[in-house]
Amino acid sequence: MPDAIVAEGLVKRYGEVAALDGMELTVPEGTVLGLLGPNGAGKTTTVRILTTLLEPDAGRATVAGFDVVRDARRLRARIGASGQYAAVDDHLTGAENLEMVGRLYHLGVRRARQRARELLERFDLTGAADRPVRGYSGGMRRRLDLAGALVASPPVLFLDEPTTGLDPRARAALWDVIAELVADGTTVLLTTQYMEEADRLADRVAVVDHGRVIAVGTADQLKDQVGGDRIELSVTSAADLETARRTLAPLAVGDMRTDTAALRVTVPVTGGAAVLTGALGRLATERITVRDAGLRRPTLDDVFLTLTGHEPTGRTTDKARETVR
Repeated sequence: MPDAIVAEGLVKRYGEVAALDGMELTVPEGTVLGLLGPNGAGKTTTVRILTTLLEPDAGRATVAGFDVVRDARRLRARIGASGQYAAVDDHLTGAENLEMVGRLYHLGVRRARQRARELLERFDLTGAADRPVRGYSGGMRRRLDLAGALVASPPVLFLDEPTTGLDPRARAALWDVIAELVADGTTVLLTTQYMEEADRLADRVAVVDHGRVIAVGTADQLKDQVGGDRIELSVTSAADLETARRTLAPLAVGDMRTDTAALRVTVPVTGGAAVLTGALGRLATERITVRDAGLRRPTLDDVFLTLTGHEPTGRTTDKARETVR
């Protein structure tokens, strides 16, 4: 399967700040790559270079077979992009917004209007098609923005935190649309702060920190990389928490984590359900009251925390770095 997106050694600096420091990516055609990373890691800078909005200081990249610098003009007709904030005109109606995008892609008046109506129906916006966008809800604006990215039926789509700020129902609806696009052969590069989103949509996940990829693989491969099963349990008092930690330390096969506010301890283990039974027996011997206990696999949150040293926070990206001049 050929690669729709290739980035090799991308570097982008703003003064002393390195937004990208050797970014390497490949995304096969018809797949989704989830780009995860803390704020300022370089995700948005990567997307802006791949969509021809920025030029790299070093390295090269191709999208749909076009060099992002030399062939920028031709490439723009082959990609769609939806950013963190809906790029729609509040004074136009939903239909007029999409028709305008179609005209910019040189589809012609009739085809632009037809395509607008097709997408309004696909994104469940037909009832609001002739209303000014200033009256749309946040979820409607996001759906309209994504529809705009699809007007020209691009083979490659860039989604920069597309569901930020949406309620769970609107987010799930957008996930369904993205899954349909990929099933039809679209290649997607998705940046997100939602671990569940990457877990559900991405064929592969690349974890980015300090402007470079530090790990890449399927969600399951990355979870295996940070360890196997975990016992997670909560107790009823701070005193019990410390005793539980000390009691379970011999079972740990890696670093234990303690959440003092939630009175919770997480213990990486091997041995499956049997080790959980043994752990509960040890705690009962110490007369520790366990409020809740379970055995689970690592999540992408665990992967993120282990690889970057902190949890994903916030919904902004590396814009602060990009504005350093």
